[in-house]
Amino acid sequence: MTDRTNKIKKIAEEVLQLEAQTIEKLVGHLDENFAESVDMLYKCKGRVIFTGIGKSGVIAMKIVATLNSTGTPAIFMHSTDAIHGDLGIVQKEDVIVCISKSGNSPELKTLIPYVSIYNNSLIAITSNKDSYLAQNSSKLIYVPIDKEACPNNLAPTTSTTAQLVIGDAIAVCLMKLKGFKSNDFAKYHPGGMLGKQLNLKIKDLMQKKSCPSISKETVLKDIIIEINKHKQGITAVLEQEKIIGAITDGDIRRILETTTTIDKIKAADIMNENPISIKEDILAVEGLNILKQKKVNQLLVINSKNEYTGVIHTLDILKEGFEI
Repeated sequence: MTDRTNKIKKIAEEVLQLEAQTIEKLVGHLDENFAESVDMLYKCKGRVIFTGIGKSGVIAMKIVATLNSTGTPAIFMHSTDAIHGDLGIVQKEDVIVCISKSGNSPELKTLIPYVSIYNNSLIAITSNKDSYLAQNSSKLIYVPIDKEACPNNLAPTTSTTAQLVIGDAIAVCLMKLKGFKSNDFAKYHPGGMLGKQLNLKIKDLMQKKSCPSISKETVLKDIIIEINKHKQGITAVLEQEKIIGAITDGDIRRILETTTTIDKIKAADIMNENPISIKEDILAVEGLNILKQKKVNQLLVINSKNEYTGVIHTLDILKEGFEI
């Protein structure tokens, strides 16, 4: 490394160490006020309205996004806009959460007397216990900050990190109190790769119209024809519509390497009895893990009644953007 890159690395390490120390310090300041604030949000029958200004306002928006995606209805109200008409957002059963490092900004001093327009509860998240915000709130979540990571101790850095972490702690507490599960999470995340991981099932990706099948009496030539016809590299062996075995193109290659009397070979001679199958209702990402663990490229798919419904190939899942 050059002198400059070494200097950059050292500065970055100092920032991370300072912010990590601040987060660690927060643990010791999680008191009854924090717990009661979360309980207040849990019991809220309306929405949780976060407000703030500047960088604290940006953090408030992020916390709102996290809460909305994890089962707690929330909305952001900019402190300046609130005193110019946006107070109409506030309804009777809403709880207000105000984030401010100093708790003394002019906008907040103007807003706070009116924010509880319907006697709404006000939760303060601030680093100043003696601030106007702290003294005029229903509950105070104290966020101690010794120093900003900014070399001038001015730009919100350590303080906004601490606010963000407190927001995450609130969100996770509410998730657990509400019993918010992965299937609930899926309802709010239908898009993107996350949505696919949470929603796409094997039955959505499997080759539904491709159900290669033979009987145990089928001769080798016809087995090969069936596998080639469906281009899945596998065929089920059925008896009275039930799966009793499976044959892959690999099984055929191996038998051809060991014998020359292929005319008499039947499915019963080379099939894998009681083959591994996969339920069509499991998530595609889980199916991909099974394929990986079993070190196979394809599996027979069955429904809840253990009926054969098709084939899933690794490529069917990978083409959706999943990674092994």
